[in-house]
Amino acid sequence: MSRGRGSNLARLIFLGPGLIMLTLLAVVPMLLMLSTMFFRRGRFGGVVYEFTTANFSRLFQPLYLNVIQDSLVVAGVVTVLALLIGYPTAYAIAQLPPKWKTIALLAVMLPFWTNFLIRMYAWTILLSGPGLVNEALTGIGLIDKPLELLYTRGTVVVGLLYGYLSLMILPIYSAVERLDPRLREASANLGASPVRTFFSVTLPLTLPSALIGAVLVFVPSFGNFVVPEILGGGKAIMVGNLIRDQFLKARDWPFGATIALVMVVVTVVLLLAQAVVSRRTRSA
Repeated sequence: MSRGRGSNLARLIFLGPGLIMLTLLAVVPMLLMLSTMFFRRGRFGGVVYEFTTANFSRLFQPLYLNVIQDSLVVAGVVTVLALLIGYPTAYAIAQLPPKWKTIALLAVMLPFWTNFLIRMYAWTILLSGPGLVNEALTGIGLIDKPLELLYTRGTVVVGLLYGYLSLMILPIYSAVERLDPRLREASANLGASPVRTFFSVTLPLTLPSALIGAVLVFVPSFGNFVVPEILGGGKAIMVGNLIRDQFLKARDWPFGATIALVMVVVTVVLLLAQAVVSRRTRSA
């Protein structure tokens, strides 16, 4: 009994500071923000503490529903592309010799060494009318005049994919790296082809990590406002832009908090789905 109490006390000592910081800096501010959903905007901004549910009915207006729908589509496309590119990349890195594996991982993490905002502005230089991409295409004769590459929804997808692709590669690489090679050897010894071994052994065992990567890509893509603003030119409005405008421009904090609730719900749903799939994969 004393050993169990000592073990619980040790966990509390180690987890306590982190839980306190998480509660004070994340949970409490989130609850305070979400509590403003039930109040109304003041005449000159701010919050008037009069109970109302008008913010929720306003959320279902076609204008805001379209923004949420477009954001879900863009984030979904980015996540699928990140999975299609990130999985083979992570798998290939895991098969490299140790020396080249380290170099490849450094290359994957290299973008994190530069500010996200600076990287997005660099894309505007690459994709602008006289930018490097148009100059290269013109130089090899594929186009006669510069293409309009900026300020489109496709450019926003490219920017988000570039910004968050590493978050897909790293968890998948970790899972592939930990995978016992004897499992694949056993599958091959039983007559399975490499393709069947991949779909029967490798993919199911690495699926939880792939889902973690999908959550890590989808959530920030869904709520991003920097990329649509810079690469989309403000034409591709997403949920993040809507929340920012409500808090900083319209000064409608209650409605901004209501829209933020959408992001919270989407995040919780994705995390629950990932947990369920991971549990079923382990028990299978």
